[in-house]
Amino acid sequence: MATIKVRQNGPYLVEGDDVTVVDWNGATYTLAKRPFALCRCGASTNKPFCDGTHSKIGFKGAEEAAREFDAQKQQPAPQGTQGTQG
Repeated sequence: MATIKVRQNGPYLVEGDDVTVVDWNGATYTLAKRPFALCRCGASTNKPFCDGTHSKIGFKGAEEAAREFDAQKQQPAPQGTQGTQG
């Protein structure tokens, strides 16, 4: 049985022996090691596998990004930045 763990601000960690990764053409990837990580940030040079780039680019998972977006919406706009003309 396979288990896929969503790592906070990181890749999908795939554990288990009964796993096959297939590309869009139906070709099967060779899985050299277990567990392995699948890219979630989209910046890996080894897609679909993670190469650690997420930590270099400051990737934020959807959950954290949504929290930050919601927090920014709650903050009032700085004074003097709206409706002023020069």
